[in-house]
Amino acid sequence: MEKTVINKEAFAFVKTLAANNNRDWFNEHKDQYKLLETGVKEFYQQLMEQMRLHDDIERLKMFRIYRDVRFSKDKTPFKTHFAGSFSRAGDRLRGGYYLRLKPGETFIAAGFWEPNKEDLLRIRKELEMDATVFRKVFSEPVFRKTWGSITGEELKTAPKGFEKDHPDIDLIRKKQFIFVRNFTDAEVFSPDFHNQVNDSFKRIRPYFDLMSDILTTNLNGESLLD
Repeated sequence: MEKTVINKEAFAFVKTLAANNNRDWFNEHKDQYKLLETGVKEFYQQLMEQMRLHDDIERLKMFRIYRDVRFSKDKTPFKTHFAGSFSRAGDRLRGGYYLRLKPGETFIAAGFWEPNKEDLLRIRKELEMDATVFRKVFSEPVFRKTWGSITGEELKTAPKGFEKDHPDIDLIRKKQFIFVRNFTDAEVFSPDFHNQVNDSFKRIRPYFDLMSDILTTNLNGESLLD
């Protein structure tokens, strides 16, 4: 199958939308948007098929262009980017993938955006006991070249019940455990963009395997799924 390439017109459209972010303009150009959106969706669908060759991907979720403005000071009604996430299948496979396409601000992300209270505590307890394996995964040369350093929201101090001078407090403080990779527009429009994204996601697997093992066992290493 011939790979879908991101159409430059898709980026031109969202750039123009950013300068005309109102319902009247969008409704006048909705047919154009729908046509461009179809091409973008094809790209995501083909990417998912590539990812399924190395991971068990359950579903693709494409995010709607309409913004939820109920609790936002920004009342502009439309997003000025395309985005989608890929969910892994089953209780044993943890972690998620995300791709956002935006002029000058395209990025992929992988990891744990909003771990629930139980998972967050389990991760922190593991880090409190020994973060050596985490550090080893993060410092592996190919991994680090691809993904850089871990990021995400974090507390300003130690979470309740943890020592503020713990040697791994930089990780324990985190509320999110995410890796991000940015892409230029030239990279996005390249016929090889599929492979660049897919290869990056493939290289996150040692991290996902580690976290999946932790989040499916207790502190004694006993399975929580059996």
